[in-house]
Amino acid sequence: MGDTTHQHHTTPAGHDQHAGQGSGLRSMAASATLHCLTGCAIGEILGLMIGTAVGLGPAATIALSIGLAFLFGYTLSSLPLLRGGLGLGGALRLVLAADTVSILTMEVVDNLVVAVIPGAMNAGLVNPVFWVSMALSLAVAFVAAYPVNRYLLSHGKGHALTHEQHHGGSGAVTGARRLIPAIPTTALAAAIAAFMLGGFVVSVADGQAGSSMPSAPHSSSSPSNP
Repeated sequence: MGDTTHQHHTTPAGHDQHAGQGSGLRSMAASATLHCLTGCAIGEILGLMIGTAVGLGPAATIALSIGLAFLFGYTLSSLPLLRGGLGLGGALRLVLAADTVSILTMEVVDNLVVAVIPGAMNAGLVNPVFWVSMALSLAVAFVAAYPVNRYLLSHGKGHALTHEQHHGGSGAVTGARRLIPAIPTTALAAAIAAFMLGGFVVSVADGQAGSSMPSAPHSSSSPSNP
């Protein structure tokens, strides 16, 4: 009777602890996915802008965007590790192990979405289709990468590796490490969202201005009588 009563009182506590761990895992997975998405978004937008500006073909532009997405994704993950005192080689090895699967998932899904949207591959920077397709592809990539990051975190992999390093680092940031920027991921994500919204608004305004311009009057081709 006593054992049963004791078990009755402890079971809800264990259930609450398990629920708390599940909530924490979901929060960490969302944060890790947003972190990777931020780096991917910066690299892809920059790559598409460069590719459009210099007249690269679709394949070359996509390759440039993917390369820059990995570069910025790894860079954003390395900065807090370097600021925390980890060496460059150790930081690179850690982010390669932590972020590669997540970034790869995002890039595959992101480019597939853009590929199936009509006109997205050939849309210029002042075309609303460019910004809509970019926003939609990043949103779908987030949804696709979230369960991947959650699985990795639950097995002590992915961003769990960098999370342990953050909590295991030294306290005060001293010396040249103070020059390494510490930018919150949420602030970067908000800045990217604002930039994309601004690009969409500018492209819509440019399209409306172009359509509202009066057409030049047709000149008569018949010669005038002397």
